[in-house]
Amino acid sequence: MIRRLALAFCIFLPFGPSGCNRQPAEPAFTPGLGEIMTLTQMRHIKLWFAGESANWPLAEYELDEINEGLEDAATYHPTHKDAELPIPQLIDKIMKSPISQLKEAVDAKDQERFAKAFDGLTEACNSCHQATKFGFNVVTRPTANPYSNQQFQAAH
Repeated sequence: MIRRLALAFCIFLPFGPSGCNRQPAEPAFTPGLGEIMTLTQMRHIKLWFAGESANWPLAEYELDEINEGLEDAATYHPTHKDAELPIPQLIDKIMKSPISQLKEAVDAKDQERFAKAFDGLTEACNSCHQATKFGFNVVTRPTANPYSNQQFQAAH
């Protein structure tokens, strides 16, 4: 019995605690900034319809996903073409405050405040596009839901 335990210990030891300290592997594919921004636009649309429907858990989720997308943009594309400032600085300077205001509105479950903060986020997106010389890419409040296969009303 002791031999079996010793053998099991020797076999599984390499997979034990040291395996937990490994750093994640570098991704095999790094998405382009346009791909990250396209996903961010999708999240922006879904965020609007979630808030409009008072589905606060979904709104919170989509806002978190927008934050993750901006983190990815800052991580994988710290500089971009003719932008005068690095992308991480632009995100901090332009996007953080509107995102914070939107989070407060979502947390308060306040649709009126949400709509105002959402428009502030949309303006910030456009300001960031201007700062990166992509002002031709103008974001607006969604007017039609392209996600006919998703329910935006809160499930009961």
